[in-house]
Amino acid sequence: MLIEPYDEGLRSQVLALSLRAWQPVFDRMRSAVPEFVYGNFYPDGWEKRQTDDILALLDGEPGTVDVAVDGDELLGWVCTRLHEEDRMGEVYVLAVDPSHQRRGVASALMAHAAGRAERAGMAMMMVETGGDPGHAASRATYEAAGYERWPVARYFKDLSPGA
Repeated sequence: MLIEPYDEGLRSQVLALSLRAWQPVFDRMRSAVPEFVYGNFYPDGWEKRQTDDILALLDGEPGTVDVAVDGDELLGWVCTRLHEEDRMGEVYVLAVDPSHQRRGVASALMAHAAGRAERAGMAMMMVETGGDPGHAASRATYEAAGYERWPVARYFKDLSPGA
């Protein structure tokens, strides 16, 4: 496995991999959050929102993206953002093809992101994920990599008529 800078020729592969990887996450998450929250975040479905967000990232900040490959096969990818004001690197997006999960790809991509941040002079790393059942594997990956959970509470209130 090699980790190398993203090339725009991989755009459609990165998108397809991400949607495959996140399908089971969104399936499990949907039943764990209030329907009005899910519906407001994903009014046209999670696939549409994620597609738009991923393509905006790949097209708008391709230099923050690295891919894990084995020959011509795309295994996964990571987007690393740097927040100089906080001296913090962020694993902004991480996705591993389902056929390569639990084989060290995510760990390698996270280590690569941390190395990128460290070389840029950052003092810490951060990653966010959901607290729902769909994101349980993500939480386990981050904790195994030495990330410590910061307790955050996010509340939502339905403002639609009749709520």
